Amino acid sequence: MGSMAVLGRTLEGVLARTRRTFPVILVTGPRQSGKTTLLRKVFGRSHRFVSLENPSVRDRARSDPEGFLAAHPSPVLYDEIQYAPDLLHYIKTEVDERRTPGRYVLTGSQHFSLMQGVSQSLAGRAAILTLLPFSVAEADGQPGADRSAGDLLRDPAPGPTRRPAGAPRRLGDWLLRGGFPEPRVHPGMDLETWCASYVQSYLERDVRTLLRVGELETFSRFLQLCAGRTGQLLNLSDLARDTGISVPTARSWLSVLEASYTVFLLPPYHRNYSKRLVKAPKLYFVDTGLAAFLIGLREERTLLNGPTAGALFETAVVSGWRKAFLHRGDAARLSFWRTRDGEEVDLIVEWDGVTHAMEIKATSTPLPGHAVPVRRWLDRHGTRHSRGFVVANIGTPVPLLPGVRGMPWSWV
Repeated sequence: MGSMAVLGRTLEGVLARTRRTFPVILVTGPRQSGKTTLLRKVFGRSHRFVSLENPSVRDRARSDPEGFLAAHPSPVLYDEIQYAPDLLHYIKTEVDERRTPGRYVLTGSQHFSLMQGVSQSLAGRAAILTLLPFSVAEADGQPGADRSAGDLLRDPAPGPTRRPAGAPRRLGDWLLRGGFPEPRVHPGMDLETWCASYVQSYLERDVRTLLRVGELETFSRFLQLCAGRTGQLLNLSDLARDTGISVPTARSWLSVLEASYTVFLLPPYHRNYSKRLVKAPKLYFVDTGLAAFLIGLREERTLLNGPTAGALFETAVVSGWRKAFLHRGDAARLSFWRTRDGEEVDLIVEWDGVTHAMEIKATSTPLPGHAVPVRRWLDRHGTRHSRGFVVANIGTPVPLLPGVRGMPWSWV
């Protein structure tokens, strides 16, 4: 944990701003993404720390919330607030009586139920931020090199703190180990053991809490099947059939994976919908390392030469763009475009009222042909401000077609 504390996070700058204006700051994200480490680093000297993962602490918070708040007055950092959601109502009362900025800092690892409580109790009072696993720049110890989505779209050339041109991070390592801080900071760690423990802990804690089911073995199979479908159109009927469950159950279980930040759904580009457009979302894992483990991949060479390499590469890039937005405190304006006739653009990024198109190719030799779908999309939907990119396994940007450039994946 000491090594993790040394590495900065892009979200630190957002926390510095929000603590001056909001009385409550809530940081959500998957377990083990570094939320507690980050917040103790930023608020450790100014705020008391109270972990609601401790069963005795949690019981006191649930049985006597007013007394609990009095025993742990602000400024305070409550870790894993979803274990005592009723505290949010009492925090609202405290905040309404005295709206001092930065009084309460909260973390949570379950999105849906927690957000429902926040929207009911702390609307307009809380800054809601998301911390995902490391970006490439954060893992390299250069959080300042994580430029905003707008900067990347305007000028994808690297800043002075980027790793040298022509020396991209090794793709296989990133896809296999992913961005979770613990296995990323400690390369000697047994990755398989860490992932197995993470999954087991996830099943025992989040799934039982959110779903209250005893069929953990069946849910585990569902989780593995979802990993094998990362980067693909979501087909709930097929997923339910292959798992041996009903479609409503599959839908419910998928919501659990979303709520615990294990997967996310990328919506189709919705402007000018027509019957010829595909309307199903695409399924992505938040972290490629966890997806690779669940698929059964253990070696870089096997991963890069296997049938899932392209899907995992796409997962890394799309997830990277989500981090480019969320770690700056912005909403992720991402979608994809596909017609029933087979035309497709992997990623549409909307920024400042302008849409940009991207193809994602796990190749070290992007060619003009890779850029043709992007160019067609720009001709049909773009404006004079729109740009197109082919994100690939390259170290420097390259021109491909007018208005379309090759972009190194690790810059995202």
